[in-house]
Amino acid sequence: MTAAETVITIVIAAAGTAAIRFLPFIIFPEGKKVPAFVEWLGKWLPRATMAMLLVFCLKDVSFLNGPSGWLPAVSGLAVTIGLHLWKRNMILSIAAGTALYMILIRVM
Repeated sequence: MTAAETVITIVIAAAGTAAIRFLPFIIFPEGKKVPAFVEWLGKWLPRATMAMLLVFCLKDVSFLNGPSGWLPAVSGLAVTIGLHLWKRNMILSIAAGTALYMILIRVM
């Protein structure tokens, strides 16, 4: 890409990101009732996204190759779930589960 194409790409990406960030405030100003469908999406979309990520992350786990095939993933998942249920801190639980997983795949 040329320098001009790079600048154009960055400007388009920045404008698209800004539009996505500001659009909800324009469409639903303060005091205006949010449609039931949008509230429903706000409630269920994060859960559906996490479920899809869980399936994606565990799709290649093999229980036939011994503990080194499944123990890191299952341990990381258990730590993530356990910490989240205990502390209710998403960043802490995801970071700790990921760190344990990364350590176990290097050690095993």
